Amino acid sequence: MRTYGCQMNVHDSERLSGLLEDAGYERAAEDAAADVVVFNTCAVRENADNRLYGNLGHLRPAKDANPDMQIAVGGCLAQKDRGEITRRAPWVDVVFGTHNIGSLPTLLERARVQREAQVEIEESLETFPSTLPARRESAYAAWVAISVGCNNTCTFCIVPSLRGKERDRRPGDVLAEVRTLVDEGVAEVTLLGQNVNAYGAEFGDQQAFSKLLRACGEIEGLERVRFTSPHPKDFTNDVIEAMAETPNVMPQLHMPLQSGSSRVLKAMRRSYRQERFLNIVRNVREAMPEAAISTDIIVGFPGETEEDFEETLAVVREARFSMAFTFQYSKRPGTPAAEMDGHLPKEVVQERYERLVALQDSISAEENQKLLGREVEVLVAEGEGRKDGAHRRLSGRAPDNRLVHFAAEYEDGEPANPRPGDMATVGITYAAPHHLVADSGVRALRRTPAGDAWAVRNGQAPEPSGASGVLLGMPAVGASAAATASAGGCCDT
Repeated sequence: MRTYGCQMNVHDSERLSGLLEDAGYERAAEDAAADVVVFNTCAVRENADNRLYGNLGHLRPAKDANPDMQIAVGGCLAQKDRGEITRRAPWVDVVFGTHNIGSLPTLLERARVQREAQVEIEESLETFPSTLPARRESAYAAWVAISVGCNNTCTFCIVPSLRGKERDRRPGDVLAEVRTLVDEGVAEVTLLGQNVNAYGAEFGDQQAFSKLLRACGEIEGLERVRFTSPHPKDFTNDVIEAMAETPNVMPQLHMPLQSGSSRVLKAMRRSYRQERFLNIVRNVREAMPEAAISTDIIVGFPGETEEDFEETLAVVREARFSMAFTFQYSKRPGTPAAEMDGHLPKEVVQERYERLVALQDSISAEENQKLLGREVEVLVAEGEGRKDGAHRRLSGRAPDNRLVHFAAEYEDGEPANPRPGDMATVGITYAAPHHLVADSGVRALRRTPAGDAWAVRNGQAPEPSGASGVLLGMPAVGASAAATASAGGCCDT
């Protein structure tokens, strides 16, 4: 399974893996040749097509050597390109869209029996993904989709045409899934939607999202609640109050800005302006002074002037984001922005992009420096730090979602042996723009049911009787779970 793009794609890949295992497939070992390869694709940026067709080209020799091998392509690019995929790569066996991921096992079997490619694209949602079985890699953290689709009409975004109109799950169904996850050892859930704080529009409750956050706060054993991604136009004070007043809702907010220029925001068809965005930031900081706010920014939107870009820099300086996912505008055929006048030269966009990244890196470093000497409790994670082995460290996320690399011993040098899912209290000794380091040792360690679940998952403890082979938790499909979870993309509105 290879996953590209946003958190919703990662969530879909959990379900695809669960469906295949339910149908009798087994995951191939890392160093083994797979009988089935599934690409879950993204269509947000211009290089998505090249990336997919390049990967399909690399697989052609393996397919020629083993004609029984099957290749399936799903996700947003499949929804967009449809039969074009099998025309350009006729060795692909199955193409399926965003609305019918539950059909994958059937389509693979049909392709195998009929010996011809199966292309099946639905125009509306067939089955809500969260009703499908899931195969997740981690026992301690999980995505929970509360809605799919998007009702916005941003001129740069192709997602509404590929994911469809917003569909909301009922609150009782969401909470039932969260309780099941907690019963299985999950400590942290991230509520997920293309426009998560518009939740409730389908059943007419404007405060449904804040009520859902408060209800999550009443679930015993649920340590941490996060959500992504809200839209500024729908961000209301009742959500801020729920965040501030619900102890297990983390003081962290990812809220896409896209541009600091009100003129550009209007051209983007974003239903807010600069001052509205900054007022939300001020209100969040007033209610939660320690909150970390991150964002998405597009540089070089058609018609963006130097004055417009300077306004974006001004907002970045005032908002003091903990992190920003910055993108150079990517022309997507089929979007209104693709037909606009004023597309900028590559060198102009690149120069602005570099200035923005430099500014944000300096702000991130300054904000992280404020945490030196502070004590934080991190949820010990798996696969977050690529150099942890070399430095004899472990990694985890602080409540505000900052990445912390920490010494794996207690302060007296004795092994602490924390497990992913456990909670370690550490003191920050070093700050970089994109991470923190705590090298003074673990000050306190709290072993949790999430850590117990991780131990069972990894064969370090006996499996409880009656446990299912299809697990719940956060996936590590394709890119690392950390990289995918933090990536911007079509889920970020």
